[in-house]
Amino acid sequence: MSGAAPVGRFAPSPTGDLHLGSALALLAAWASVRSRGGTFVWRVEDLDGPRAVPESPERQMADARWLGFDWDHGPGLGGPDAPYRQSERFELYDEALRQLAAAGRLFPCRRSRKDLRALASAPHGASGLPPYPARWRPSELAPDWFASLGERPDCALRFRVDDGPVTFADGVVGRITEDVRETTGDVVLKRRDGVFAYQLAVVVDDLAMGVTEVVRGMDLLDSTARQVLLIRALGGTVPAYAHVPLLVNAEGEKLSKRDRPPSIRELRERGSAPEAIIGWLAGALGQIGGSAPRTAEAVAATWDLTRVRPDPVLVPADIADRFMS
Repeated sequence: MSGAAPVGRFAPSPTGDLHLGSALALLAAWASVRSRGGTFVWRVEDLDGPRAVPESPERQMADARWLGFDWDHGPGLGGPDAPYRQSERFELYDEALRQLAAAGRLFPCRRSRKDLRALASAPHGASGLPPYPARWRPSELAPDWFASLGERPDCALRFRVDDGPVTFADGVVGRITEDVRETTGDVVLKRRDGVFAYQLAVVVDDLAMGVTEVVRGMDLLDSTARQVLLIRALGGTVPAYAHVPLLVNAEGEKLSKRDRPPSIRELRERGSAPEAIIGWLAGALGQIGGSAPRTAEAVAATWDLTRVRPDPVLVPADIADRFMS
């Protein structure tokens, strides 16, 4: 991370209450920015309407404030790059698609996931599917193909990945090189049902909001190379990246609903102390030895990204009891 005052963000999906894994990423992103007097943005990633839970954004923000976090721009606060809900930013995503189409980096696709799965002999990439074959691209497109699509075209829109390997320095993991042609191939930016893809929206929003560093969970590390390619294609500056460890159960698996980990709201309602939760999260991020109670502000005052290790962090079965005041 550079020495200049950064712009960072936290961008949860409104699919439920804030959980420990999200709070871990929030603490890291917030402390990194606040430790250097930067600007912090809260953004709601609600592209997939059917999965959104009503009142979830408000509950997430309320629980984050209870933990001791604040932000400079976001829903309810406004800011120079409002609105801060992706469901209200579709015009920006459409404009980015027009820009990519004009540059020859976009094409219509009517292939399905079933078609990709049928490529049984091909190696599977980051998406769990074989990479999209370049031979499936249309051989030629009419000059006005994008303008003639209409409101609900019967096709997805894919980004042409013609670039060689992408190399970036992750603040936690270190130097990473990925050839997106071999891991995912051409990337879907708008689904056939008209829903904008996460990869497009997150890049457009980060560029529009002047985000200079992205601190988030390790589960999004394999999205980074694709996003770097999109940022470059849109003429933007690539931010600094850091991916913090995932929280796992006793079997070493990422926490899921099956594990029934308590949400921040549940911990709050049980009488947990916010300083106890922050202290445990700070220990998980290597900022303190053990898990003594801390405020978010105290963690930011001594924040050091170099102490964060990429290894998964075990969440003990009695975690809720450890947070009781």
